[in-house]
Amino acid sequence: MKPRLAHALDDDGLLGGAAYIPSPNCDDRPAGCAVELVVVHAISLPPDEFGGDGVERLFTNRLDPQQHPYYAQIHQLRVSAHFFVRRDGRVVQFVPCTKRAWHAGASSWQGRARCNDFSIGIELEGCDTRPFAAIQYARLAHLIGAVARRHGPCAVVGHADVAPGRKTDPGPCFDWPRLHALLAKKSLR
Repeated sequence: MKPRLAHALDDDGLLGGAAYIPSPNCDDRPAGCAVELVVVHAISLPPDEFGGDGVERLFTNRLDPQQHPYYAQIHQLRVSAHFFVRRDGRVVQFVPCTKRAWHAGASSWQGRARCNDFSIGIELEGCDTRPFAAIQYARLAHLIGAVARRHGPCAVVGHADVAPGRKTDPGPCFDWPRLHALLAKKSLR
């Protein structure tokens, strides 16, 4: 039996039930900067392949450039996200929600630059060419709910929305109406 995810973030910004693999690619949020945004991403390493440890290695600066030709291009990146939702619904947390993860890069939302300062980054194991798994939507809705209970209501956008022209994720296969329906259902409880 898989453990249930806790319904709340603890005081340290960690989600009970999620595997925690600390990433060094984070820092403190600017003073007085509240979480107001959730940025949904999609990632697979190697590209379009699922189930490996490439994402964990990238987010912990341990990606071997010899393991795959694509890794040679990206192994020096210093990036992270708060959460990673695998295809089977397992959730890995890399950065406490109290910290700033380095997920959005050069970004802007509603005229405000530096989205990492005021956002939570959630990566889904996926790509632009395949649908996401039903369990990923359920876990994503749960995570967004946990963030809202801890930090207050947040806008929910894709990486492409805060970095248009530079990023496409979560991509054309992401079902925004499905996520919105799950979030609406959760708010009725």
